[in-house]
Amino acid sequence: MHNQTERLVHWLISGLQLEASLFHVGQYCGNWRASTAGRARASFHLVLRGQCYLHLDGRAPLALAERDAVFLLRDLPHLLTPTPDRDAARPAAMSALLPARADGTGLACGFFDFHGAPAELLTASFPDCLLLRADSPALRAVAPLFDLILAEAERADIAADDGTARPSPLVSRLTELLFFYLVREVASRAEVETGLWAVAAQPRFAPLVEHLLHEPGRDWSVEDMAQVANMSRASFFKHFADTCGQPPAQFLLSLRMNIAARRLRRGDSVTRAAEHVGYHSPAAFTRAFKKIMGEQPGAYQRARRSALPALHEVDA
Repeated sequence: MHNQTERLVHWLISGLQLEASLFHVGQYCGNWRASTAGRARASFHLVLRGQCYLHLDGRAPLALAERDAVFLLRDLPHLLTPTPDRDAARPAAMSALLPARADGTGLACGFFDFHGAPAELLTASFPDCLLLRADSPALRAVAPLFDLILAEAERADIAADDGTARPSPLVSRLTELLFFYLVREVASRAEVETGLWAVAAQPRFAPLVEHLLHEPGRDWSVEDMAQVANMSRASFFKHFADTCGQPPAQFLLSLRMNIAARRLRRGDSVTRAAEHVGYHSPAAFTRAFKKIMGEQPGAYQRARRSALPALHEVDA
């Protein structure tokens, strides 16, 4: 891994605030379907035993085997079923993992919550769907994690209040570790957007990037940005340009348009996306968006609405 990329990946992992929570753990048998869609949250599915198929709109069914893992970084319409025929699947109750049944598929499913500036960059620059294959040579180190997750999933705690079974909380914590390994692998292979990540990874600029991400619509001047960075205007301008290869105003424009693009992909109107990043003139926003993104915002949104979900499969 290139030294610069390695430093940025380490920064991303060390600064990413992540919390996983379980939705359910158990096995489905016979004809069934499962999904975590519709809750406006990032989610995951771990295949603990057996096999199943992942259905994403517009894509052919993806076969999932034991120890495969799917991480959806945004709320995507999807289904898990026991066969490639999604239309034949019917809602069914999940049963306990033990005793294991020959026609059963063991699953651990849940949600992710991301916080902090690295999370903003992660969700903006990573594919919507990350698929980790169990036989991936690049991630052999995570095999013991799956062993631990399965062992904890099979070990149900008993709630003192009502006597009902509940999964071990360690399943969530171990899933977080699994995700961090996957983030490192994907970030190491991907073409990292060095300008934005390099600025965010600098301690003297990190507070500024966090401010810009949370208030992209503010009327930022170079003086304002220098003040947040606790630097003189001249010193800030020089060191900022040296770090990311472009002046602060151009960086801000690019950041705003990328934030607007993300909101367009997620269903905001052009007007709302423009206002969120500080544009009250549709014509001015259209010119700025086309300059950075290469097409007008309306055309960009229509094309992405009909596009397939971005998927990255780690299998080699």
